[in-house]
Amino acid sequence: MARWLLEQYWNIPDGTDCHRKAYASTSITTATGLVASAYSLSLNPPDTFLEGVARAGRYTFTAAAIGAVFGLASCVSAQVREKPDDPLNYFIGGCAGGLTLGARMHSYGVGATACMYMGTAAALVKMGQLEGWEVFAKPKV
Repeated sequence: MARWLLEQYWNIPDGTDCHRKAYASTSITTATGLVASAYSLSLNPPDTFLEGVARAGRYTFTAAAIGAVFGLASCVSAQVREKPDDPLNYFIGGCAGGLTLGARMHSYGVGATACMYMGTAAALVKMGQLEGWEVFAKPKV
């Protein structure tokens, strides 16, 4: 499923169909939020059912918001700058997603740090895609 979600995102050209790109990035981060909430609930069980639902929703909806903001910011910056395959668009999107996390946590420090780290990570992913980097090399048999 993760491979299908990532292919859905990468098959949309950068700077086009921003609504589809945002939907794809939101679905990826929503799945990530669901996994994070499942780990949180299994490793630290809630006292009540409603507390568990609230914690799962908090993780899932925060991740979904970060993905939506990332998808929209990176796509809109590609359209405005008229440079669709530029890693700076992904840095801008990652930074916007990090600022969303900081707003959710009510912390300027978390927002600034997440902006830098998420922006850098997103730009490196885009550079790797453009240059054909292999994260996991294929085994030589």
